[in-house]
Amino acid sequence: MAERKPDSGLQETLEDRDPRNLNQHVQVVWDEIVGEPDGVRGPECAWRVSHVCYGHARHACYTLLAVLVAPPCALLLGCSFACLAFSQIWCSTPGLRCLKICCSSCRGAVQACLAATLAPVMEATGHLFRQIRINHRQDAPDDRDVLLV
Repeated sequence: MAERKPDSGLQETLEDRDPRNLNQHVQVVWDEIVGEPDGVRGPECAWRVSHVCYGHARHACYTLLAVLVAPPCALLLGCSFACLAFSQIWCSTPGLRCLKICCSSCRGAVQACLAATLAPVMEATGHLFRQIRINHRQDAPDDRDVLLV
């Protein structure tokens, strides 16, 4: 059995932080936010300064939020998903299984009643309508529909 380095998984996580492309819709790069069309252009120096200001402000604000808010959010998200998993594993799935077992006899009774009453009616209706043929002719007058039986 090959021995795995303890930091290899962490290193991969630090390299690609969105391996499943969960946040492709978040487009925050300058070129994806701001664009001047050909008819309206500001001075090039204003464009460059704005680009630099945007990049630094976005980076600083995101870094500050990531340092201050991300750990508590991660804690809350971890607890929320743990509670969700717990309720699915220990409550919902066994409860649904119990309901399925308890209702299996009712299911059989309903199936037997439907097979005895509704199935013959539907089968007879199918036999009645089986012989109907509808042909649509292109040369037919537009003022009436043609139904050939």
